[in-house]
Amino acid sequence: MTELIDRWVATALTAGAADGPALTAAGAGLLARWREPHRHYHTTHHLRAVLDLVDRHADLADRPERVALAAWTHDAVYDPRAAADANERASAQLAGTLLTGLGVPAATVAGVRRLVLLTAGHRVTPGDRDGALLCDADLAVLATPPEVYDGYAAAIRAEYAHVPEADFRTGRARVLDGLLALPALFRLPPLAARWEAPARANLRRELAALR
Repeated sequence: MTELIDRWVATALTAGAADGPALTAAGAGLLARWREPHRHYHTTHHLRAVLDLVDRHADLADRPERVALAAWTHDAVYDPRAAADANERASAQLAGTLLTGLGVPAATVAGVRRLVLLTAGHRVTPGDRDGALLCDADLAVLATPPEVYDGYAAAIRAEYAHVPEADFRTGRARVLDGLLALPALFRLPPLAARWEAPARANLRRELAALR
């Protein structure tokens, strides 16, 4: 995980964090969260996938360093038993406390917190290129080949192993219906052109299997 720590340090320094042991320790602490045993999808694999997409398409954002920091922290708190947007709110709070403690400027901290909160519903206002990149990267798994998507869906089910099957099917269907109701799953034109159709096909396929 040294490579991920190095990426964290580089991004945080670009955003104005103070260099020193605390910065590396903060990255290690975040990775420990992403490696919690109850996670099956929201793991370091998901973190790396989102970071890779953010880095690859940084030119589509206005403040890519904020987007990268939000990627690092957007699921830093993840409890499948939490209600509604509690995980996103707790992750935003953690991001604010952590980044402030590292000396990141207040405006950047506020921007990162705002981005993390967007991942609760993935609703982005027009012109918000930073929010669009984070949310598009977070939802990119929806557009993967069917066998990869099915692995993602199985990992989500594993995270909710405590939920009875009938209840899970009802709740998961509600989530999928909410995603399909979005005017667009992906906002940035280069990504939407490639991902929108396969993502909707995957969602409809899973939804049909749940009903």
